[in-house]
Amino acid sequence: MLLIVLFSLANASDVWRSENPNGSISFTDSPPSTASYAPFTVDGPPPMVKNVNPRNFPNLDKFDGLITQASIQYGVPASLIKAVVLAESGMNPDAVSHAGAQGLMQLMPATAADLGVTDSFDPIENIDGGSRYLAKMLDMFRGDRRLALAGYNAGPNRVKRRMAVPDIEETQTYVKRVLALERHFSVHRPIASLEQQ
Repeated sequence: MLLIVLFSLANASDVWRSENPNGSISFTDSPPSTASYAPFTVDGPPPMVKNVNPRNFPNLDKFDGLITQASIQYGVPASLIKAVVLAESGMNPDAVSHAGAQGLMQLMPATAADLGVTDSFDPIENIDGGSRYLAKMLDMFRGDRRLALAGYNAGPNRVKRRMAVPDIEETQTYVKRVLALERHFSVHRPIASLEQQ
């Protein structure tokens, strides 16, 4: 799978991307080896997604029905859920991170267990559980998307300490990336309603 998502992030250092054997995409600011990672430019004006090419994401719209259902059930905007799914796994239901997070919304096994998710690789369970967790983060941080996304990525306790996005470059980049994707899915490529699917 080739990722062509161009982000512009203010004051970010070099970011590297790697396509993993399972099809997921990893981003880092400190690659273990430049042999398996390629530079991914993220400098310039404030965040904006310039291009999400559907040809490079065969599953880009495949889970829209599940995303819309979770949006309705948990009161989380569908565009935000879809942005998290794309940022977390590149829409790959079989993705596994180096830390052991699994599936479309990259649930850690302990978090999945707490949410009652028995199979993180099942898109239905993963999107339901991940959306519930995202709703919990939004509730915990009173609707502040930046803090909720930081809590989703770095854990809520790190965010609660200062009620700010932690000074972790990966988390700061993640928050900007998801918000840029959310705007893209809200404005430029909205999710079709259930009636249209």
